[in-house]
Amino acid sequence: LNPPDVGGLLNGMVPRLDGGETVLLAASMLGATVMPHAVYLHSSLVIDRHGRSTDPARITRLLKATRLDVVLALVVAGTVNIALLVLAASSLYGRDGTDTIEGAHAAVADALGPSVAALFAIGLLASGIASTSVGSYAGGAIMAGLLRRRIPMVVRRSVTLIPAVVILAVGVDPTWALIASQAVLSFGIPFALIPLRRFTSDPERMGAFADGRALRIGSAIAAAAIIALNAALLVLMATGDA
Repeated sequence: LNPPDVGGLLNGMVPRLDGGETVLLAASMLGATVMPHAVYLHSSLVIDRHGRSTDPARITRLLKATRLDVVLALVVAGTVNIALLVLAASSLYGRDGTDTIEGAHAAVADALGPSVAALFAIGLLASGIASTSVGSYAGGAIMAGLLRRRIPMVVRRSVTLIPAVVILAVGVDPTWALIASQAVLSFGIPFALIPLRRFTSDPERMGAFADGRALRIGSAIAAAAIIALNAALLVLMATGDA
């Protein structure tokens, strides 16, 4: 309905940070897109879908299928996040009230019409339900793997709702809580990525399926970049600049 300028869009794809608030938003977007608990969940999903196997040929097929699954999931998630930013930059720039979810919905309705605003609201609702489901499923998978205990699904779903309900009940601003929660997820990524990298690079554990040199270097760079971003955010929060 309101196509953005292509040159401006491409220029905006170049990563840059401008002050503490942008570091917080970058960490939040990273946490919302990657979600550290999803790292554990994907491993569990492979077993749930295909069972365990020791056949090298079958394992190779499963690895290819899982790689495609993860790449497509991250591409879709990243595209949606980018699309939301482009929508805000091209259609909502300079409008009042866009610092809240309700205000953003009203601004979308005013700028692009009620139909787009309804799609925006449905998208937020769907993302909330999906996030809750993924968190619950991942929590169950982690508990089953580490604690050797299986918690009923209804109990897991109920427990995952309690923190959000408490935060809203005590009057915390929902938008701030949303951004802060995603930033916390960003802090959790290294705790999932570094052990994963350690395990998958171990020839004794992985055998012929251990990570190659290029993947080890790439994963090390990614982990270092995420840790640097999180460290910068902690410093800015300590100095009151974020």
